[in-house]
Amino acid sequence: MVPPTRERVERAVAASGRPGDALIALVPPNYGRATVEKVAITTNAPAPLIVVNGPIRRVLDINCGAGLFGPGWRANATIGRALRLVCVNVGGARPGVVSMSTFAHPGRYTYCIGEHEEASPWKSLAVEHGFAPGDDTVALLAADAPLTVYDQRSRTAPDLLATVAASMAVIEHHKMTHWGDTLLVLSPEHAAIVAGDGWSKADVRRFLFERLQRPVHELVPGKNGGDGLPEHVLRKFADPEHDATPIPKFRAPEHIKILVAGGTAGRFSAVVPGWTFSKGSNLVMRRIR
Repeated sequence: MVPPTRERVERAVAASGRPGDALIALVPPNYGRATVEKVAITTNAPAPLIVVNGPIRRVLDINCGAGLFGPGWRANATIGRALRLVCVNVGGARPGVVSMSTFAHPGRYTYCIGEHEEASPWKSLAVEHGFAPGDDTVALLAADAPLTVYDQRSRTAPDLLATVAASMAVIEHHKMTHWGDTLLVLSPEHAAIVAGDGWSKADVRRFLFERLQRPVHELVPGKNGGDGLPEHVLRKFADPEHDATPIPKFRAPEHIKILVAGGTAGRFSAVVPGWTFSKGSNLVMRRIR
């Protein structure tokens, strides 16, 4: 807890290079005015997951390795908590009053990680999105809690990714389709197995997208589970009960966002689902200047 004294607030405003009353954003759900000064002072089930790339990870001492989703790292905790306080104090997202989530999840306390770029065999998430390797970037995704994927035995990309696909198949529920952005966080050991077979991130996305498809007749509501394809989609098929047309879990392979993070000892990975509202979450990334 760092009290927002007048001196500290003035230093933070000065460091931003903007006037204190400059508008940064209108923060939902109440669309309060987040000025530079208010952000300096205050420091939704989904929560805004923050992903940081670039040299600034080291400058700010952001955890990108072991235990990065957990406690014990001041920068991660502070940055994530600051954003949540802005959502509550400026945006009005007060639990049980405006924010009526049935459960929420612990990421609403703080949800901030960095990519372990040094342990990745591929281009970083930021470089994939058009930024230079030396750029500092921050990305946000309205996200559910991470789902751990355990696979200690697989030694080939197809075997390992079959495990990952089976875990991703149950995002939201086993019949959910046309999903938006979801983050696949591969541990360095898992990433090394996949890349060691010569697979690129595009190969991983394509494999998962093709594997995560189910025929229409398995997606009929009330059949092996109450939910299923919405009525407006079912109407496109003359006989959905027997139609074998494959329907994908994700709207396109590009909605599977891949980064490498976590500790270097342990064959675990994590799936961080986006939020299912309208067309789903979209990861947004900006350069930090």
